[in-house]
Amino acid sequence: MILVINLILLKNNIMILSFELTMPNVGSWNGKWTGAEWPYFRCRTLSKKDGEKFMQEKTNARCRNFYYNFRDGWGANVEVKVIDSYTRRKLEKITEGFCGYEWMIDSILKYDKIMTSRD
Repeated sequence: MILVINLILLKNNIMILSFELTMPNVGSWNGKWTGAEWPYFRCRTLSKKDGEKFMQEKTNARCRNFYYNFRDGWGANVEVKVIDSYTRRKLEKITEGFCGYEWMIDSILKYDKIMTSRD
């Protein structure tokens, strides 16, 4: 009984965020990103307090977008959404990873924007 109550309290005190990577600006010779046909997701769990603070930074509290210009014709977008654990399991089954751009997620959570060490 105590374990069930603790699990309910834990579930109510966390927020799951999904991060979806897309490349809306493609600087390749043919204007295509070879990875465009695949889904790229990562999920992070935050405390409910931190998650609500992060999502409230902008007025649309269920979804936020972050854009990064690589300055070579390419641009990445990371869309952040609040999801439930069922959706998380579904996304983790279909994702192709995050193409090595996990640093963007870290930057978004730390600085509220995508930054490199040069920025």
